[in-house]
Amino acid sequence: MTGPRDRLRSGDTLFGTFLGLGSALAVEACALAGFDWLLVDLEHGGGDEGVLVHQQQAADAHGVPLLVRVESTERIRAGRVLDLGAAGVMFPRVETAPQVEEAVRHLRYPPDGDRGVATYNRACGFGLHPEALDSADDRTVCVVQIENRAAVEHIEEIAAVGRVDVLFVGPRDLSHDLGVPGDTSAPVFRQALKRVLAAADATGVAVGILAPDARTAGRYADEGFRFIGVASDATLLVQAAQRSVQAVHAGREGGVRPPV
Repeated sequence: MTGPRDRLRSGDTLFGTFLGLGSALAVEACALAGFDWLLVDLEHGGGDEGVLVHQQQAADAHGVPLLVRVESTERIRAGRVLDLGAAGVMFPRVETAPQVEEAVRHLRYPPDGDRGVATYNRACGFGLHPEALDSADDRTVCVVQIENRAAVEHIEEIAAVGRVDVLFVGPRDLSHDLGVPGDTSAPVFRQALKRVLAAADATGVAVGILAPDARTAGRYADEGFRFIGVASDATLLVQAAQRSVQAVHAGREGGVRPPV
């Protein structure tokens, strides 16, 4: 299976979704749906590291890369999820190139980084596959989030940091920090996106963003985003459920039996 780093470096556009329910069954359902990647959200999601391994197993069973958004850029947070087998890490709230450089080091083994070295973990087959250490640095996807004005102001320096694979825009956080909460059509927000895309294009880094629905995801892809999240397990579930409830009530009120 070609990994997400290789696909990004070859210019592919990858679509995934965020996982916030903390449920291995939700992971399995989203994996079966055909997403290119899945991302467990430990920053805002309902699960924690204690249930991450079950979600990792569900994704692995269907050959879908699972990334993890950690709670902070603290070294141990990245190391923990990578030892469980995560395909990559998303770091929230980075604002400067030095912060990104430090985060990148957490994904790499010495001498190029400061990731703790162990082979009795799940990522190394509990000691049966120590050779996994040899390719881990090259396989691990590094995603850094661009979520505020400061990050946009430093985006050229951030994009130039080596070993970053994706600059991922957090539209809610960024729009709030720019003074246009939730308005992704505001000129100041659109200008920030153009600056991020331009900086990434100059350095060969992919740009990602979270879209609320498939139509918006397609529009972002047309604009040059290549690592696009489509909603989340929770929002996909509640939206589908809401449509069903509305259809049932509309059918009863109109005297028409809703389709099975």
